[in-house]
Amino acid sequence: MSSVVDCHGVSFAYGEQPAVSDVSLTVEQGDFLGLIGPNGSGKTTLLHLMLGLLSPDEGSIELFGQPVDDIDQGNRIGYVSQQATSRGGTMPVTVRECVRMGRFAHAGHARLSADDEAIAEEALETVGITDLAEQRVNELSGGQRQRAYIARALASEADLLALDEPTVGVDAESRDAFYQLLESLNNDGIAIILIEHDIGVVTDRADRIACINTELYHHGDTESFVESDALSEAYGATGTVVHHHH
Repeated sequence: MSSVVDCHGVSFAYGEQPAVSDVSLTVEQGDFLGLIGPNGSGKTTLLHLMLGLLSPDEGSIELFGQPVDDIDQGNRIGYVSQQATSRGGTMPVTVRECVRMGRFAHAGHARLSADDEAIAEEALETVGITDLAEQRVNELSGGQRQRAYIARALASEADLLALDEPTVGVDAESRDAFYQLLESLNNDGIAIILIEHDIGVVTDRADRIACINTELYHHGDTESFVESDALSEAYGATGTVVHHHH
């Protein structure tokens, strides 16, 4: 199994303030990694480092087996940021146009082919928003919008989905449906990195957990995390995992 992300001794600071300190971890193809930690623990910074949006002060990162700085693999990564769903975005494009953008990296400067159009339509169908195709993205609810962005990632045939608190402001029913969608995509072989503040959701859905508070307190399978003291160590208090069984 090939690795999707390799972090080796990665550190990053904002000025004098360390955000990530000496973190080493690997995300394998097909992993569903939950990235958890208290507010301000460096989760989003670590995700940005993994995706090449920031460069580490120390250490190295490989994405799909190549140094992250050397790689132009935007079409292989689907990234949904916090702002994408919580702020609503100002995209004055339709859902279908948004999803078709996922094919641009494949089409280059050429017009989208019939195959490109078919892949975009299939992505709309996979996430269940074909009926919203002509609505503008900025008119959608948070739950609908996150599906539009994931459909765009699927249209690009991404190998990695990176999601930063994608269910902020989304109602419970939509959230459950969303996580079922993620599980289905993961079962199809897409690697997922998920930042989510609800630890119970993460331990129910993800098969691996990385728990950080600047430093990495745990990286391994979910069961070993639940049985460890990493949660209380990282959060500085006695933490318990609450499971949400559906």
